[in-house]
Amino acid sequence: MYKKWYIRLLKTALVLVYLVILAGAVVRMTGSGMGCPDWPKCFGYLIPPTDEAVLTWQPNRIFEKGQMIIHDEALWSARSNFVSGSDLDLSNFEKYTKHDYAIFNTLHTWTEYINRLFGALAGLAVLLTAVFAISYWKDRKSITLLSWLLVFMMVFQAWLGAVVVYSVLTPYKISIHMFMALAIVALQLYLLHTTRKTKPSVVQFALFSKLALATLVLLLVQIFLGVLVRQEVDTTVKAVGYADKSLWTEALTNSWFYVHRSLSLLFLILNGWMFVELRKIGQLPVSMLGIVSSMLAVVLMGILMAYFDFPFLSQPLHMLLASILFGFQFWFCLKCFTAQNISIQTNIV
Repeated sequence: MYKKWYIRLLKTALVLVYLVILAGAVVRMTGSGMGCPDWPKCFGYLIPPTDEAVLTWQPNRIFEKGQMIIHDEALWSARSNFVSGSDLDLSNFEKYTKHDYAIFNTLHTWTEYINRLFGALAGLAVLLTAVFAISYWKDRKSITLLSWLLVFMMVFQAWLGAVVVYSVLTPYKISIHMFMALAIVALQLYLLHTTRKTKPSVVQFALFSKLALATLVLLLVQIFLGVLVRQEVDTTVKAVGYADKSLWTEALTNSWFYVHRSLSLLFLILNGWMFVELRKIGQLPVSMLGIVSSMLAVVLMGILMAYFDFPFLSQPLHMLLASILFGFQFWFCLKCFTAQNISIQTNIV
């Protein structure tokens, strides 16, 4: 029974991690990354304010330790619990020094807050998964150990989130944060795969193991190049704002965009060839169907962004679909290498 719950929780945690990726993409698209300027709370509150008046000093008001106000374009945090008097006394506050960002925007704050809620739910699901993984300790210790490794990876990911906020959204730190999310997805998929009872067809899938690995590596290169392109877009957005998205396409004139676009064609060809060959032998797995579907959707979102001035939600969908594509590609790679190992063991016997 405990092992069944482990699988259910592992699948739930995987879905939640993907929701975090989607929420993070929306945060980045809307420029909401600094909606909560502190961590893990938001302006010192467990539930963030909906009105800027809450962040304005007021007389005869109860302040709790850590709750913030915006004063002289800076954040000030309450030193302890106190009731304000008739005049502002800054000795009751300490200036927030991790960064100098002090802007409140309701939409940005709640977009970032929802992102953090999804992160907390995903973290809880991963922790519960690790608890139930103890049921594997006697016969498969690796599952238990890797499940607890996931917990530490989620903690590290949360710490990275704080680092991103304190750096006021330094691009390369955001990128590390994203790749860490993909590493978490990969380990979750590996655990799901290794706990499955059914085994893949030995001969057919083993033949594609090298090409499956090559396309996975190529996809990671593509994601990295996409990150570089996105950093250029972020720089442009910071310069021109969100009003005229047609100006964002200026960031797509750099060489990284053209390399990214060209390699996408190679990626399409390789996966398309595997799709055709697997279909010929009547062994087309669901993972390959997922690869082709998500691959075409990613390309479509890329075309919309590059040639139709970044339509609404095209950016977060591009990032989410790329993450889903990575999941299908990684799963197919696991399937092929498992088949290869079985084939080798069969030949030895």
